[in-house]
Amino acid sequence: MKRMTRFLLIIFLFAFAETKAQKFESIHVDLYTDSLKKGTYNYINIDGRLPNGKYLPLDSNHLIFQSSYGKFYGNSLLIDRNCTVEKVTINVTMKNDPTLHKEFVMYIKKKEDNEKLPTSEEIIERMKKKG
Repeated sequence: MKRMTRFLLIIFLFAFAETKAQKFESIHVDLYTDSLKKGTYNYINIDGRLPNGKYLPLDSNHLIFQSSYGKFYGNSLLIDRNCTVEKVTINVTMKNDPTLHKEFVMYIKKKEDNEKLPTSEEIIERMKKKG
């Protein structure tokens, strides 16, 4: 049993070392939204493309995040509720390969999120009326 445990541990360590040493060909921005919300953490999703064509999600362990406004906490950009800028320039650079970087602009959402969403009953009632 001890031998099997050691064997599995060695396999795990090699696999972990392999994932840490992977060389990415490029990085890609994969945003969940088209604008940043004020007063909240906005997750910035970055994927790395491997030589075999597969993609892996990258985080602040792999990347350096910078922005013209706000503060990054890991992959999340916090935009102050009292923000008056119209847009934010975001720059993402791979820590172990500064040639891999992306710069892009995201606009700040202007409309407040105070919209009242319909209840389930209201949706069902509308569907009944439409036929």
